[in-house]
Amino acid sequence: MKPRAAVLSVSLALALLVAPLAADAQQLAKVYRIGVLTNAQPTAPGVGRSWEGFADGLREHGYIEGRNVLIERRWTEGRVERSSSLAAELVNLKVDLILAVGTPNAAAAKQASGALPIVMVYVLDPVGAGIVDSLAHPGGNITGVTFLAGPEIVGKHLELLKEAIPNASRVAVLSNPESADYARFSRETRAAGRALRLALQFYEVRDPHELKGAFAAMTKGRAAALYVLPHPFTFANAKTIADLATESRLPGVFAFRESVEAGGLMAYAANAPDMFRRAAGYVGRIFKGAKPGDLPIEQPTKFELVINLKTAKALGLTIPQPLLNRADEVIQ
Repeated sequence: MKPRAAVLSVSLALALLVAPLAADAQQLAKVYRIGVLTNAQPTAPGVGRSWEGFADGLREHGYIEGRNVLIERRWTEGRVERSSSLAAELVNLKVDLILAVGTPNAAAAKQASGALPIVMVYVLDPVGAGIVDSLAHPGGNITGVTFLAGPEIVGKHLELLKEAIPNASRVAVLSNPESADYARFSRETRAAGRALRLALQFYEVRDPHELKGAFAAMTKGRAAALYVLPHPFTFANAKTIADLATESRLPGVFAFRESVEAGGLMAYAANAPDMFRRAAGYVGRIFKGAKPGDLPIEQPTKFELVINLKTAKALGLTIPQPLLNRADEVIQ
C-alpha cells in the first residue's frame, strides 16, 4: 500500500470510530425539559417522598435535574378545571415530555399535547377514562403507571375500616363527582358496602368551602366512620379533611398515604415513591428513543398499610392489635 493510501485508510477508520462517539456525546449533552402537571405543591404533606422516587428513577437512567434535565412544574391545587389551561401552558413551553399526575391531568395533557410524549402516574383507570386503548397496548403518545390495582380496591378499604371499628355500621363516603372515575368507583363502593353490611351515606363536595358543611351533615346523619374516595380534590385538601374528620370524631380510611401523614387515621395505598421511580423509568426509555404507545402500562405492585396512632388516641379509638401487626408503618 502506498503511504498516501495508508494515511487515507487510517483517517477513514478514525472517522468511523469517532462518529458514533460524537453522536453519543451530542445525545448526552442534550438538556431535556420535562413538564410536570400535578395536583399538590411539592411542599404538601408527604409529597416530597414521591418526587424523591422520581429523582432516583431519573438518576438510574442517567438524568439529573439541573444537569441534563430541567423540570417545569405546574399544579392545580385539586381544581380540575385548571388542568386544561396548565397542560396547554406546558405544551407552549415546548417541553420534551409531560409527566401527568392523576386522571384529570393525564386527560388534559393528552388533549393538549398532540404528539408530545406523556408519562402518567396516579391515574386510577386509564382505560375506563378513555385515555388509552388498553394497558398492554396503550397506543398513541401516552403510557405510565396506574394508581390502584382497580376500583375493586375499595372493598379492601372498607374491610380495613370495619376491622378497625367493628361496631361501625354507618359509614360516610366523601367524594368529588367531577371525575371520569367517579361512576365506577361509586358502584364498587356501594357493592362492597352491601357485602360488608355497611350503611353508606354519600356526601359530594366540589369546593373546599363545602367541606365543613359536609362534615356537619355527617354528624347529623350519625355516621360512625368515614371513607374518602380517591380524587385530586381529596388529595389536595388532605389536611383540611383530616382535621375535620378528627373534629367530627370520625375515624377514616383513605386512599392516599399523604392523608394519614396529614392527620387521617388509616390508609391502604400504593407505594408512591415506587410508582414515581417507575414513571421515571418510562421517561428515560422515551428520551432514549422508545415510543410511549409501545410501552405497556404498569400497575402498582407495592402497597402499604399506614396507621396514625396519634389520631387514634385523639379519637379515643383502640386499634386492634392484629391490624397494627399488619401495618407497614405506624405513626406515633
